[in-house]
Amino acid sequence: MKAPMNDYLTELLDICGEDDGAVADYIPELAQADPDRLAVAIATLDGQVYSAGDADVEFSIQSISKPFTYALAITDLGLEGVLERIDVEPSGDAFNEISLEPSTGRPRNPMINAGAIAAHALVEGGDAPKRFERILELYSRLAGRELSVDEGVFESELDTADRNMAIAYMLKTVGTLEDDPADVVRGYTRQCAVSVTVEDLARMAATLAANGMSPDGTRVLEPAVTRQVLSVMATCGMYDAAGDWLTTVGIPAKSGVAGGLIGVLPGQVGIAVFSPRLDQHGNSSRGVRVFERLSADMGLHLMEAPESARSVVRTPRVRDDGEPSVHELAGDLRFVESERVLRGLEAEPEGDGVVVLDLHRVHRVHDVARRMLLEGVRRLRIDGHEVRLVDPDGLLPDPDVDVSEPGDDTPRDGYVPQVFDSLDEALAASGG
Repeated sequence: MKAPMNDYLTELLDICGEDDGAVADYIPELAQADPDRLAVAIATLDGQVYSAGDADVEFSIQSISKPFTYALAITDLGLEGVLERIDVEPSGDAFNEISLEPSTGRPRNPMINAGAIAAHALVEGGDAPKRFERILELYSRLAGRELSVDEGVFESELDTADRNMAIAYMLKTVGTLEDDPADVVRGYTRQCAVSVTVEDLARMAATLAANGMSPDGTRVLEPAVTRQVLSVMATCGMYDAAGDWLTTVGIPAKSGVAGGLIGVLPGQVGIAVFSPRLDQHGNSSRGVRVFERLSADMGLHLMEAPESARSVVRTPRVRDDGEPSVHELAGDLRFVESERVLRGLEAEPEGDGVVVLDLHRVHRVHDVARRMLLEGVRRLRIDGHEVRLVDPDGLLPDPDVDVSEPGDDTPRDGYVPQVFDSLDEALAASGG
């Protein structure tokens, strides 16, 4: 069966592809970016990545680097040590605002430039080059490949780094920064010039979503570190639009002026969007719309909690050739669980074999899961399969009804799968 996720993401980009905003023009190299680039990627915790659009185009990570360097600073110095130098309060200011606490001289939070420059300086390394080497190594581990610096972006940004240099000297003056301000700004600028794709960012976000665990089971960051980073991303990651973002989208996020935008849904997925045109807050304008639509379509808002803590398991039944293929589901079905089911259905070869979806242990099917499962049924039918549903509680609507638009009762190519009360009945009817 052909995977529906990539098709959905392609349609999503078409819907959210209105052209507005402007590229960042205060950095000459970024001003030359193609404003029409648009890409999205979703990475699951076990390493599956879905993408659409200009997913292979590289761009500079910019401020999306901030949460990851903050994580490394906490790893090196401990949370208390970092909090002595950098606060975690939303500033309500633009990303490059000179914003310090009057009483302590601490930057308001690590997501604005003042806090990010201070966080960069707290990473251990012995000297500036070794410090950056450790930062790049972390980014590469999170992305699952070796990343590099776009030297053109680095030089261009360093040539226009007067404001960041002023922030660094101010931090030095109040005692927050101990190292040479010029060295720190040079390293911070290099950090922002690391080249990534939207798929790299989705993988990096997914590792945060997995409590710091990479898809291969390697621990990259400690759970306490990821919790701190995600908390600050939720309240401060979108600058002076953070409050509006958290209430409407409800996903911890971080943006960058090259047009990148990541979101982390703890325990579920990492998401990234790339579109260079920025809104008045310095966030990708189309990227924001893509996230708004994803959150609404897939029920990803953090405050949209499930009714219970039931676990969901998919236990495939292995059968001999010619016998029905059985996919058993249990618990509450949301986006993440249904994505795993669809991935299992993708392995079904084309042909006239019988596929049974057993929902008799399912307690609840969320709207996004219902749409995904019905799309899976439709695509199995297109491949030639006979699909049988074990759905004694009627959790799915009639599968011959198109639920893509409210009120649309157009039959799905005349095919109506049979619904059974038990797995035994479904197998018997199909000759199993």
